[in-house]
Amino acid sequence: MSVRWLSREATVAGPGFSRWLVPPAAIAVHMCIGEVYGFSVFNVPLTRCLGITRSIPGSDWTIPQVGWTYSIALCLLGLSAAVFGKWVERSGPRKTMLASAACFCGGLLLAAAGVHLHQLWLLYLGYGIVGGIGLGLGYIAPVSTLMKWFPDRPGMATGMAIMGFGGGALIGSPLGVQLMDRFKSPSSTGVAESFVVMAGLYAVSMIFGACIVRVPAPGWTPTGIAATTATQTRRVVPGAADVSVDQAWKTPQFWFLWVVLCMNVSAGIGILGQASPMCQDLFGVSAAVGGGFAGLLSLFNMGGRFVWSSLSDLIGRRAVYCVFFVLGAGLYCLIPFTQKTDNQALFVAVTALIISMYGGGFATIPAYLRDLFGTHQVGAIHGRLITAWSMAAVVGPSLVNYISEAQKKAGVPKGEAYNLTLYLMAALLMIGLVANLLVRPVDPRHHLRKDASV
Repeated sequence: MSVRWLSREATVAGPGFSRWLVPPAAIAVHMCIGEVYGFSVFNVPLTRCLGITRSIPGSDWTIPQVGWTYSIALCLLGLSAAVFGKWVERSGPRKTMLASAACFCGGLLLAAAGVHLHQLWLLYLGYGIVGGIGLGLGYIAPVSTLMKWFPDRPGMATGMAIMGFGGGALIGSPLGVQLMDRFKSPSSTGVAESFVVMAGLYAVSMIFGACIVRVPAPGWTPTGIAATTATQTRRVVPGAADVSVDQAWKTPQFWFLWVVLCMNVSAGIGILGQASPMCQDLFGVSAAVGGGFAGLLSLFNMGGRFVWSSLSDLIGRRAVYCVFFVLGAGLYCLIPFTQKTDNQALFVAVTALIISMYGGGFATIPAYLRDLFGTHQVGAIHGRLITAWSMAAVVGPSLVNYISEAQKKAGVPKGEAYNLTLYLMAALLMIGLVANLLVRPVDPRHHLRKDASV
């Protein structure tokens, strides 16, 4: 493999290349790194690494300790995306995707060693830090590339890219359960072995995506784009113009969107990260059913990313986020009622819709950024914005893990231990609503000068 093959120049598409070949490349990477959303199926087994069939107090890890692995990984996703955003734009998607594969799959191998040796710091280092860097690199490269290929439908484009990430648990959750069942023994919960196998499978898929990805040639536009794009831009954000990443960082619009994303993610990520044990606590179902529920949520997470972001091309980004925050808050307040009435079907319907909007928020935010800051360095701006995800990765799971555990220790029944957290999630969404309503077009003084170099 030559160094030139990894360069951005080597990925420029030739004449006749179909832009519809790029979404499979993006999905091949995002479906793998999206496995992080299925991490909840490993939570309970990781608390039994020594006891195997039960957790040994004082020796085995606890749920809050294990939960930090998930938070660290998502925190590093945002931080690495912010730090390496300019490098990703400069290096191109192929080199970035391969770097992502090396970090993410290598992190799984380190995590496997941490489980085998029962060293929590090694689990944090592997799955959390090294794997989290892989998440950040693999997350922003396909998004930026697809927006360049689909300037006529930026919401749909980002939906296609991020849809794969949301669907990662659809494969990862049942795969993790099956692998643990396959490798479980009197001396092992099967987690370490599962991580090793998953690292190998995901490496193949991510390398495939890196091989087929392409970027459009300079000046390329699809037929008939001019009129369509102009109409959409006037409808969503009149007068939107290019803004550099360093200028975008200084605008109030950037920070309003930072709050919008942080609140939307905080409200959803805690539920998604604890989907399997929460379902078991609320309704007393088995671990297998809980794992299936996590996989089902992944399906809605994935579908919501495409449906909501595509809808934003028609009604605007702000309108879509208003729906997320108002409807979402009402649905969070409805979950305790579903548990009280033992209405499992309603619970599934409510949480599925919540998670679809959570996923839709991720998919819509890059197009929102494009509307406000233009296409110049939008990938790098997106990378910095998802530091909000890093904050949310700590806030959301911490609220669910620690408050629910504290409620249980205080004698609150398992089925009601999440109620306080759910009401807090609704309050966070109201904060996001206010920030969304404050978004206005960027002041012209921040716009990129026509003679400015890129």
